[in-house]
Amino acid sequence: MKIKGVNLGNWLVLEKWMSPSLFEGTTAEDEYYLPAQLSPEVYEARIKIHRSEYITERDFASIKRIGLNAVRIPVPYFIYGDRPPYIGCIAELDKAFSWAEKYGLKILIDLHTAPMSQNGFDNGGLSGVCRWSQIPEEVEFELNVLEKLSERYGHREGLLGITPINEPVTEPMWSTMNVQKRYPPVDAEMAEGSAPNTMEFLKRFYKDAYSRIRPHLADEKYVVFHDAFRLKDWKEFFEEFRFERVMLDTHQYLMVAEMSGCSQTLDGYQEYIQNVFAKDIAEVQQYVDVICGEWCLFNSYAVGADTKGGQSVLNGVDVSKEKETMDADTRKQVYRQLADAQLAAWNKGIGYFYWSYKLLLDTVNEPEWSGWDSWDLGKCVDEGWFPIGG
Repeated sequence: MKIKGVNLGNWLVLEKWMSPSLFEGTTAEDEYYLPAQLSPEVYEARIKIHRSEYITERDFASIKRIGLNAVRIPVPYFIYGDRPPYIGCIAELDKAFSWAEKYGLKILIDLHTAPMSQNGFDNGGLSGVCRWSQIPEEVEFELNVLEKLSERYGHREGLLGITPINEPVTEPMWSTMNVQKRYPPVDAEMAEGSAPNTMEFLKRFYKDAYSRIRPHLADEKYVVFHDAFRLKDWKEFFEEFRFERVMLDTHQYLMVAEMSGCSQTLDGYQEYIQNVFAKDIAEVQQYVDVICGEWCLFNSYAVGADTKGGQSVLNGVDVSKEKETMDADTRKQVYRQLADAQLAAWNKGIGYFYWSYKLLLDTVNEPEWSGWDSWDLGKCVDEGWFPIGG
């Protein structure tokens, strides 16, 4: 079965750019600092209302209707409510499993964050800090969360698999992203010592995570390892350790291709998709199943200006004044061609999860967000940019 899925991003793990109103009245750029700037009552109400309204049963029905068969659900390390002041969300994940099973969808549980962060990105929950792998007790905390999740859901019909950690950054992505400049830390003392995870640590963590997760999973369920932005560096690892039912998760974005020198033209993107994305996935698929766990149609050409690798007004890069407006028909043709090309690339592996199902931006009245609606799969389907059925 080819996996045709979508991420439920910004539901249980917040990203400010996807719904800026959640952060109103604060200067917080990430989930770590949000409760520090709100009263406990306001924080709890804001989070609980968001979770109850952002994703509902109706969304699972819609995902099924557009021809997808799976969802990837990012969850935080505090999912069990044992890391105050953060509010747990295991009840929401329980509901998601019931909805998924009703509509015949599979769930990939993605442990998206770690204490003191595994990448320093805003989506890691703590911008500019990357110290998790240096703190043994926090590594053990993460392993315990994974073990509890696998015990709870390991035999649920709706489970596809579990990802031990999302996007652990290593070199060279730490340097390519210039993480601490792109995501400046609020607290320099906390960020001191931040550094990319080593491959040695990551391989050890993956082996430990597998040994904690696998015994609780039904035979057909997967353990899914993120490639740490190094898709082609895992062959010896998989040859040495004879894992059962594993996937390698790779995240491939056109904005990162732009940072790697891909020209910001339709031809440039298509050439890169064919010669890099598709070629690399086909090569790695020969020895391990490859899933593209995150991708989208967003690109600077359709935006009409260089977004500097997908940076927005929240990064201090407001390109709204320098845009060359693309008419609706041209934009639709560009997106459809890029959708078709990327879907063909992901089919060299075993499928994909689009990032993301929805976001709450006003791209009409706030011109700085024009072009960012291509991250929103629901909008992409409605506009005819993305083919129903994937």
